[in-house]
Amino acid sequence: MKQKKRFIAGAVCPACSALDTLKLFLENNVEKVECVDCGYTKSQTESGVQEASKNADNVIGVFKPE
Repeated sequence: MKQKKRFIAGAVCPACSALDTLKLFLENNVEKVECVDCGYTKSQTESGVQEASKNADNVIGVFKPE
């Protein structure tokens, strides 16, 4: 089964500062962000996403690449 990856519109890579190069995908129940230009990656467990979304009323999930 092919994994669904989504680009994050307007996002800037924290490593190379490229615009619109970050893709978001789920791998083994871990949410990951990867830059297609420089290869930067950041991951967050599902529990981290759920904790962040408890603080927002209408948000499904929040990912904060540092």
